[in-house]
Amino acid sequence: MVGIPGSAGLVLIAGVAHLNEESAVFEAMLTGWGRQQASRLLGEKTIGDRVRLVRRFTEFAESYPWAWGPGDVEDFTVSLASGDGRRSPSTIRGYHLALRMFCDYLTDARYEWPRQCRDRFGSVPSQVCHEWNTVAHLNEYEGRPARRPLTYGELQDLFDHLDAQVERAASSGRKGALSALRDAQVFKTAYAFGLRRNELCRLDVADLRPNPHVPRWGTYGSVHVRYGKAVRGGTPRRRTVLAVPEFDWAIEGMRQWVEQARPLFGVPGHPALWVTERLSRVSLRHFDARFAAVRNQAGLDPVLSLHCLRHSYVTHLVEFGYPERFVQEQVGHAYASTTAIYASVSNDFKDKTLKAALARVYAPTDEEDQG
Repeated sequence: MVGIPGSAGLVLIAGVAHLNEESAVFEAMLTGWGRQQASRLLGEKTIGDRVRLVRRFTEFAESYPWAWGPGDVEDFTVSLASGDGRRSPSTIRGYHLALRMFCDYLTDARYEWPRQCRDRFGSVPSQVCHEWNTVAHLNEYEGRPARRPLTYGELQDLFDHLDAQVERAASSGRKGALSALRDAQVFKTAYAFGLRRNELCRLDVADLRPNPHVPRWGTYGSVHVRYGKAVRGGTPRRRTVLAVPEFDWAIEGMRQWVEQARPLFGVPGHPALWVTERLSRVSLRHFDARFAAVRNQAGLDPVLSLHCLRHSYVTHLVEFGYPERFVQEQVGHAYASTTAIYASVSNDFKDKTLKAALARVYAPTDEEDQG
């Protein structure tokens, strides 16, 4: 079984005496697990995050995997769910899943770790994550309950405030006018195309594409997303998001940014769509901080985040009457159930839909009209 990626025989050198054998074997386990995951074509970030979690759990348990027990998982969970830095149920569930997979890897005889641990330490690793001590996935949505789409009024207030900031900066001759224009277009693009934060940050100018259905929009009729959310640790998924008529107001703003404002930064060879005065790509941290600042200045609900613009996009496409499959493809969801979670139609839309249904079902017949 030496040829299996991640097996002990590939990461432990036979006949070598280690000064700290326990530490050396543990490091070999992590290396082997990393290779096993890499052979499944999982992303480097996914593998790295899982390995760091195992290290963290090992430090917490103050013991190595061959000495772990279910009680260590329970104590770890309590620590994660307590205090000011407590984690959400979905995050803890993800930690449990990673630990379970690591233990599955260690206890699989094909990778030879049970024999190595028995011969070296007199004990073997076991599965310490069970149904009765880990978080079950009971709900489709495990995010923050307060997260919601923006209302039409909130969106109007947000964009009006952004435009006003641009006008004030431009009229005063301040240096930040270009940055204000850029940030305004960033948030409008996030909403008009329903992009995730990382998808928005990683856009390049070359990712702006025509929409074959509307030639007059030029190269601003669609956005090619190359860093979509990966599935189960795989590589980023790609998709093309078409501009829709209801959001065509964002196209002229994009044209103005690319053709007039962006060149003033002096970055002709830089691929990034959103650039800074320092000639670098704008960071996710800046997007988050800037959105929070503008939200507070506009007097909007403090629970709203940049990601809520994506929720708003899904909700409003549904309200505009776009088919479910189209919405799912636009936002890059693997399952329609995920799109349904994002959609939270407004009360006005519900009222109109109900009234239409009542009129259709309970419409008076010809005989009733004559009576």
